[in-house]
Amino acid sequence: MAGHSQFKNIMYRKGAQDAKRARQFARLAREITVAAKAGGPDAAMNPRLRTAVAAARAANMPKDNIERAVGKGAGGGDGADFTEMRYEGYGPGGVAIIVEALTDNRNRTAAEVRAAFSKHAGALGETGSVNFLFDRLGVVRYPAAAAAADDLFEAAAEAGADDVESGEDGHEVRCPPAALHELRDALAARFGEPASARVEWAPRSTVAIDEERAAALFRMLDALEDNDDVQSVSANYEVAGDAPRKPGAG
Repeated sequence: MAGHSQFKNIMYRKGAQDAKRARQFARLAREITVAAKAGGPDAAMNPRLRTAVAAARAANMPKDNIERAVGKGAGGGDGADFTEMRYEGYGPGGVAIIVEALTDNRNRTAAEVRAAFSKHAGALGETGSVNFLFDRLGVVRYPAAAAAADDLFEAAAEAGADDVESGEDGHEVRCPPAALHELRDALAARFGEPASARVEWAPRSTVAIDEERAAALFRMLDALEDNDDVQSVSANYEVAGDAPRKPGAG
């Protein structure tokens, strides 16, 4: 029985990992499709598409999937009509949350995002209700081993970056959103492809939450991130004390 249970647990974890990977590929494919539709299918002439394709390759997305997504955006297939949507509101503990989505059905996505807020003691507001608590920034990230801090700082400054933070967890380079693709290309030419390069909502200040509220908030963030239409979720929290921390948020 123990062996059978262990096998079931392994299969369950594998299934969860496969589902997460499928959602990641779907999000990447949508971004590629929208980028190709907006700026054309030639990555050399389309910085947004070039960045999206680089992100897909970094995630080991199959080449056929990438080419199919580009083809959809260029008019070579159905399903290319995605709309960029933003939802704003508050979660447990008064944490401000911004949800960005690419959807082919606004009503469906709005209803699902609203349900996630309501189910987890949140409150969905109007567009613009919390974005003043964040700055819109281009962010390029590299692992710590990719470059010496001084070398990366010098290259980033020459490429027009506003700020560089380096530490044990890696390097984070910030710039105005409009400069993201040019900065990414300049750094990639010297240090190779970054771990990520995207426009993000960076909180201007954070809200401290305790362990109980952190657990409730993380359930809400997980529910939003599990939505196939959701591309990113940003929140302005800081976990107090020894409470668990959710990677990639806050």
